[in-house]
Amino acid sequence: MLFEGFERHRIDCGEATINCVVGGNGPPLLLLHGAPQNLAMWARTAPLLAERFTVVCADLRGYGDSSKPRCTADRTNYSFRAMAADQATLMTRLGFDRFHIAGHDRGGRTAHRLALDHPDRVLSLAVLDIVPTYAMFMDTTHNVAAAYWHWYFLSLPEPFPETLIGANPDFYFETQFTGWGKSSIEDLDQETFAEYQRCWRDPKMIHGLCADYRATLTVDLILDTQDLATKVTCPTLAFYGAAGWMAKYFDIPAEWRKRCADVQGASLPGGHFFVEQFPKESVEILARFHGEAGAA
Repeated sequence: MLFEGFERHRIDCGEATINCVVGGNGPPLLLLHGAPQNLAMWARTAPLLAERFTVVCADLRGYGDSSKPRCTADRTNYSFRAMAADQATLMTRLGFDRFHIAGHDRGGRTAHRLALDHPDRVLSLAVLDIVPTYAMFMDTTHNVAAAYWHWYFLSLPEPFPETLIGANPDFYFETQFTGWGKSSIEDLDQETFAEYQRCWRDPKMIHGLCADYRATLTVDLILDTQDLATKVTCPTLAFYGAAGWMAKYFDIPAEWRKRCADVQGASLPGGHFFVEQFPKESVEILARFHGEAGAA
């Protein structure tokens, strides 16, 4: 059973109801997943982190078992600002005024926006296997575009990507793991993978995923451009898979030093989904970083 001993909640956060699990003792640590996953990505790491932290694993809006609203015409309800507001409200409702946060992929972008919009709330920030959204668009080469073609495919107008993905969601999403994700399906925890399949077979999640990427190409890029001169001041960890495409095409810590004042770098020898490839090693690095940041 995933997250055995954790409490399960669905919490009304205003615009969205956010699904989460909570467990452990110690300083609060919010863990946010990437695409095409859900909070189950933390199933093998959260129990270990819960030995030192009060761990909150949450589904982003549009994913997992959180709300999946229809995308508005201006796309703002799927912006990282909206997603960050969900998570800030979630932590308030759980009784945590300040907290550590680690986010992988889309969760990392949400975490970055949360640290920008609510700097007084975030004790430390870990961004996993990403560079800032602005860099992804403005520093794109033909190699980056070829590796991250899905950014542009998913942002195409509805219902084109929804229709193609919906015809065979398992095929589409599994190729993300085995393609640019550089993972083997057999290497993933099968109970966790079954949770991914359950959720991504939902047409509402497919729409939420596409809406997320549509917002990124428009409103998120505008917001990131406006905040280029604003640096995150809390301790930041740029943590990535050394064998992934992101590390191949970007100097990840250097990119985050443009946007954050206090950056450390760390890597493991995996691809994009390195947390699931190396759960114990990921826990060691995250626990050390967030623990030292909390003690400072």
